[in-house]
Amino acid sequence: MEENENCGCWAVLKRTVSDVSKSSPSSKHSPNSIPRLTLLYDSATETRYLNASDRDFCAPAEPRLSFDNAPLPTRLEDKYKPQLLKFSFQELRSATGNFRPDSILGEGGFGFVFKGWIEENGTAPAKPGSGITVAVKSLKPDGLQGHREWEAEVSFLGQLHHPNLVKLIGYCIEDDQRLLVYEFMTRGSLENHLFRRTIPLPWSNRIKIALAAAKGLAFLHNGPEPVIYRDFKTSNILLDTEYNAKLSDFGLAKAGPQGDKTHVSTRVVGTYGYAAPEYLMTGHLTSKSDVYSFGVVLLEILTGRRSMDKKRPSGEQNLVSWARPYLDDKRKLYHIVDPRLELNYSIQGVQKVSRLASHCISRDPKSRPTMDEVVKVLVPLQDLNDLAILAYHSRLSQQGRRKKKSDGLHQLTYTQSRNIRTSPLNISQRARDGRGKDSIKPSTIIDEVTFQQELRKGSLVDEIVNIAAISYINVVKFLSVLEGRREKTTHSVAAL
Repeated sequence: MEENENCGCWAVLKRTVSDVSKSSPSSKHSPNSIPRLTLLYDSATETRYLNASDRDFCAPAEPRLSFDNAPLPTRLEDKYKPQLLKFSFQELRSATGNFRPDSILGEGGFGFVFKGWIEENGTAPAKPGSGITVAVKSLKPDGLQGHREWEAEVSFLGQLHHPNLVKLIGYCIEDDQRLLVYEFMTRGSLENHLFRRTIPLPWSNRIKIALAAAKGLAFLHNGPEPVIYRDFKTSNILLDTEYNAKLSDFGLAKAGPQGDKTHVSTRVVGTYGYAAPEYLMTGHLTSKSDVYSFGVVLLEILTGRRSMDKKRPSGEQNLVSWARPYLDDKRKLYHIVDPRLELNYSIQGVQKVSRLASHCISRDPKSRPTMDEVVKVLVPLQDLNDLAILAYHSRLSQQGRRKKKSDGLHQLTYTQSRNIRTSPLNISQRARDGRGKDSIKPSTIIDEVTFQQELRKGSLVDEIVNIAAISYINVVKFLSVLEGRREKTTHSVAAL
């Protein structure tokens, strides 16, 4: 199946991994086997999944000469020899346990990714759990285009080094075999944490990841030879143990415009939902194309929704179209915040992230910020502590106090009317008027209690809250609390 030069990656995602075996003879009983896995394509979310329940085995794709895939040019091999290790196919097969199915970490656009172990010094394989853990990506030997993208990864990651770019350790090239060896990222991709985990990713980690990814893009854009990433998405943002983010998969990366040029003209590739509209329409690629993609990822971080999800109602399938009307309206903004966060996010942080995302996805590329400007906006958001849940409880408390006033009035005038009538406070008219032997003055202390005892019971607190807040003709009027060794409550006599 040949790729159409004018179509994006989403047009060729339906190919199955079984195509890999077509390039070489197969034998089901070969002891050196790799899994044949069907790639399941979920059209609703534009994503792919491994069919883990349908794994049979075929012969490994032993290195063989292929006229479709030219070997790595000598200039590249010489250029990156000091920085990169060169592995043999047998070394990587041993490091991954013969590419066994349970070592598969995932599947990218151009091949499987396996977990493996190598010795700390050199290329020799190590026992599982010892040495250095690595991720080994094997290229599907299905044509020249795959080789180009493999070569692009070697070219860019072989010379680019930054804390927020995944480290390329080495490569393997033997006839038609193309493999890359990366540092292992313990926590997998941002995509998994946002969309496939039951426990939501905390807001602080989301900001940390967004900032690190922004720094990675800024580094690519600002180098002496600018690079346009062209495939910025959550599945390409990998996380280490401390949730430090690094960009991976540079197969679609492109050298940026040089000199007086404003853009690079290229075929349209990428992932639907992330690609900038002007790039889709014209094929003109600029650093602002990456900025748009970053804005889409910011929306995914903010909302917990995928960039494209056809399982949702028609008006909500495209994240950008759905979210755009809410981003600049503070009153409506909170309707789109990821509900799984349960208000555990910074109010200012959400507002600033939404405004930043709005600028990044601007229809006019010139109106989008640079990645340096994006970094400057995100840096201070790490230290914000104005959690929405605290503000919510504060408002709830205020509403509760107001509600308690009206509820207390209802309760004291109706529900507890009998108790009031029989209460010692309900004295006779003669006593209230100061006539007879039971006459008292309105300000007389008539209910003396020990403060600590009643505080433990809660009755004194309830009495203070209920009575002090109410002014009504049929309720006793609260005058004061006498603080001292023996605290007392003071009431005046009211008509009943």
